[in-house]
This record gives sequence, C-alpha cells and structure tokens, in this order.
Amino acid sequence: MEPDGAGVEPNKAGVEPNEAGLKPNGTDVKPSVAPGVRLGHVSFVWRPWLVGVTLLLAAATFLVFCVSIGVGDFPIGLPQVIATIFGRGEQVDEFVIMDLRMPRAMAGLLVGVALGVSGAITQSIARNPLASPDILGITWGASAVAVFLVTVSGGTAAAIVSSVGLSAAALAGGLGTGLLVYFLAWRRGIDGFRLILIGISVSAVMEAITNWLLVKADIRDVARAQVWLVGSLDDRSWDGIRVALWCTLGLLVVVACVAFQFKPMHLGDEVAAGLGVRYSRVRAVLLLCAVLLAAAAVGAAGPVPFVALVAPQVAMRLARFPTPPMVASGLVGALLLIGSDLLARAALPVSLPVGVVTAAIGGPFLVYLLVRANLK
Repeated sequence: MEPDGAGVEPNKAGVEPNEAGLKPNGTDVKPSVAPGVRLGHVSFVWRPWLVGVTLLLAAATFLVFCVSIGVGDFPIGLPQVIATIFGRGEQVDEFVIMDLRMPRAMAGLLVGVALGVSGAITQSIARNPLASPDILGITWGASAVAVFLVTVSGGTAAAIVSSVGLSAAALAGGLGTGLLVYFLAWRRGIDGFRLILIGISVSAVMEAITNWLLVKADIRDVARAQVWLVGSLDDRSWDGIRVALWCTLGLLVVVACVAFQFKPMHLGDEVAAGLGVRYSRVRAVLLLCAVLLAAAAVGAAGPVPFVALVAPQVAMRLARFPTPPMVASGLVGALLLIGSDLLARAALPVSLPVGVVTAAIGGPFLVYLLVRANLK
C-alpha cells in the first residue's frame, strides 16, 4: 500500500512562492520588477505608460501652442504657423507670428512649465496635494514687491523698474518669501502640514501688504497693478519675458540634475539616508528651484492662480504615478495655461485675462481635492 501522498507530483510550475520568495521545493523565484535601462553609469526604470503619456502631452501642447498663435484679428492657418515656426513661412506671416504673437505664446509656455514643475516639487516635498506656490505665499510675496515698484512714485522706484525690470523684482520678492517660509517651517526637518500652515499665514500677510499698497497708491498706478495682479499674457514682448526665459531654462537644468537623487526620498528620509542621499541638501536645492520658478512665472505674467496646484495632480492621474512627475506636470501646466488663454481670447464673448479662466478651472478642482481628502 502506498503511503499518503504517493502518486502526487511534486510542486512544479504554477505553484505560488512562499513569503521567503522560494517555491515549496526550495528553488529561488525571481521577483517581478520593472524593466530597467542602463547607459554607462546612469540607470533608470523604463515606464512605457509614463513615456507615452509624456509624449502625448508634448504633442498636445505643441498643437495648442500653434493654434493659439494662429488665432487673432489676422487669422493664420495651422500649416502656415508650423511652416513659419520652422523658418519656411512667408514674410507677412513671419512678421505677425514671430514679432507680434510669439512672445505671448512663449510667455504662456514658459509660465505654464515653470508653475507645473514648481507645483510638482512643492507637493512632492510636502507630501501634500494642497502644497503649491499659491498656497505657500510665494506668488503673493512676488506680487507685493512688484506692486510696490508699480505704485510707489519717485525717481528711485522708477530707476529700479527701468534698470532691473519688474520680472527681476518679482523674482527677488518670491525668493525672499520662499526663504522666509522655509526657515519658519524648519524644525529639524520639514513637515508638510506645518509648511502649509506657515505658507498660508505668510500668504495672508503679503496679500494684506499688497492691498494696503493699492489703497495708498495713485488711481492710475492702481489700474496698472490690478491688471497685472489678475494674471495676464496681454502685451507681452521679447524684452518682457527675457528674464523668465533664461531663469526658467537654467532652473530646469538644475532640477533635472538633482531629480535622480530626489526619487529615493519618496520612501522616507531614513531610507534615502541609507541609500547615501543627502536628503536635507537635495530638499533645500529643489525647494529653492521651486521658489525661483514660481517667482519667474509671476514676474512674466503676474500671479496666475491654481496652475501650480492643478497641473501636478492631473499629470499624476494621467501617468498613473504615485507622485507628481515633473516633466508631465510642466507639460500639463503649459497646456492648461495656453489653452486657458486661447479660451479667454477666442471662445468667450468678452476677452478676459488668463488668470480669470484658470481660477474658474482651479477653484472647483481645489474643492474636489478637499472633499476627496476628507473622504479618506
């Protein structure tokens, strides 16, 4: 008589491994991991869905960018716009596109990318979807300095505006406000909840200072400052966006260089330290880049609301990624800003500043995030 279990085949294919990662017969089982790519000393994980979504966002952004350039009192077709961008257009089209309309479209692209990447960095560092330059007071700090230069009369202020420019002044104001929030929130590290609370407080103070400046200023200066405070891409020129262009490009290079060291920090500071990442220095560098990107965007187009809040969350859901992807967030920010400007100029009966449209889109999205957070 055969013993119990005789005639039963031993464990083969299809048997689940145990907790130690071994089959019941003791053989090793290779864990399933995402495919990786190695180029010299650099290696990264290959995520086809993320790459595909990023390419689609880039194509959609370029398409909306070209359509936005073609819309105006002198309509230009999409093929002519693309041909002119690549240097094959007619002379009339080249003048209208490159000299008159390209600065506005380029400002929308730069501001959208800067706000999207800035929002992705701040939300990743604070580990909170509500953390953005709008909430942390960076945009209001930049606005306070810019409004001060616009509204305060006198030769000194006029000389500062003419020599340095409003963009550089807003950049300095945003940097100072960001450093203030960072130092006030630092308690042996950065806690996301404390960072948001202090950011809201500083934002309220800067908003009060801005309103006080508007009350005390001349009515003509107030009208100029109020248009800028709403967030607008009107009357952009190459000189007006030069500071934002070079600042944004330089800061994006720095972010790209530091981003690889930032990824382990999503697992916690202890894990990042165990992997050899100096997380305090990396966090400080990235937060400084986020502040400067937001300040440069404010200097170029004013405090455009909710783009930095909405873009990273939309990109995270499109890419099916646990944290806001920076490249996709920048592209979503550019697509949102250029699309809102196109909507404000072409689809609405009255032309509105782009900040009004982004506020109408971002306000309900903020309510959605708050409701979703309370349901967890």
